[in-house]
Amino acid sequence: MENIEFVDICNRSLKCSVFTYVSFYRTALFCRFQEYLYSSVHGTKDATLTAKLVARLSWFFISKKDWFEIVWFSVMETLWKLLCLLEPAPVTLIVTAVAVTFGSAFRALNYGKEMERNRDWSEASITLDRSQALMIPIMSSCSLLMMFYLFSSVSQLLTAFTAIASVSSLFFSLSPFAAYIKSRYGLADPHVSRCCSKSFTRIQGLLLVSCFLTVSAWLVSGHWILNNLLGISICIAFVSHVRLPNIKICAILLACLFVYDIFWVFFSERIFGANVMVSVATQQASNPIHTVANSLSLPGLQLITKKLELPVKIVFPRNLLGSTASGGNATDFMMLGLGDMAIPAMLLALVLCFDYRKSRDPMNLLDLHSSKGHRYIWYALPGYAIGLVTALAAGVLTHSPQPALLYLVPSTLGPVIVVSWIRKELPELWEGSMSNGNDKARQIEV
Repeated sequence: MENIEFVDICNRSLKCSVFTYVSFYRTALFCRFQEYLYSSVHGTKDATLTAKLVARLSWFFISKKDWFEIVWFSVMETLWKLLCLLEPAPVTLIVTAVAVTFGSAFRALNYGKEMERNRDWSEASITLDRSQALMIPIMSSCSLLMMFYLFSSVSQLLTAFTAIASVSSLFFSLSPFAAYIKSRYGLADPHVSRCCSKSFTRIQGLLLVSCFLTVSAWLVSGHWILNNLLGISICIAFVSHVRLPNIKICAILLACLFVYDIFWVFFSERIFGANVMVSVATQQASNPIHTVANSLSLPGLQLITKKLELPVKIVFPRNLLGSTASGGNATDFMMLGLGDMAIPAMLLALVLCFDYRKSRDPMNLLDLHSSKGHRYIWYALPGYAIGLVTALAAGVLTHSPQPALLYLVPSTLGPVIVVSWIRKELPELWEGSMSNGNDKARQIEV
């Protein structure tokens, strides 16, 4: 009778047919138990399964010594789900994010060296202080709400502003390659014009035209590859021009953004009726080029995309090897926000500049270990990769969006603090040792 009672209570859904390696009786119970656990985690009520039944089911599994079978199934099910992280799209996303974070930090270091060498402070970077670090999450929240409620009204303006910023960022990011080509082949490159109080060489002029053409191609096609290229360039330019002076300010900023990301991903739906972060991230902007072409009845209107993914994230089609589509539903793409690369890259740039400064300190010239430099990045960068993989794995297992900074902040900041504490360099790294005096040559803040 007891068996009949349990089987009758169990809902014999199609889910039960998945577990064919055990008898139907235990399959039904196990399936129902899984449904209960799922409903518990997601806050839904299950009227057919009471707490008393859960206790009896637990007793049944343990008393029958089926605990190993349960654990084995759970482990295998988890591993099977995580196999999707080995598909081309997640692997490409992870590799790209790590490379962009690494490259952004080194570009920031080299940009600081250029400014120091040329004594050109017309494009000096901004060094955040405590009040600015505290204001960033607040201003980001206000921007997020504006995008959530008014996106359709301001999307064309945002697209135009983003296009201008993309040209500037792309030019900044590709300038080192143009300089390398010039020096590599010994090209004569005289100054040919001045624009906005700056001298432009012939190569720089060609590079600027190329940047305009690239952004124009993105405005016309909206292709995800061009979107990623522009997003990466914006990330690189941001990290180079916005600096952190020390680990203390870095910790304040990361802690605030840690809370910011968790709130807007996990709790915003309870207040605003929708997941604000996800809604904003997946919205497509109206294309002003299409609007103008449509109003003027220009030929080739069908070739211009009507909606655009703004380059505030990098995206990869889930079917990466089989898709070259320029658009599509947001669910067809894997995405990662630029902030999830730029914020950790600011930390990496901080420790890179710290090591570079110590390597130039005459007191450390005899310390071969210190003079090698770039030490802390080899702890923070693997930590970033581990945190990113963990965030993606959590998304796969929970089938829900995850705040990436929940995983990235501890995995990047933690190793740097622990290693610096072990090496007794934490006080120096915490407060920063660069002079804030009037000598602008020393303004390449850490």
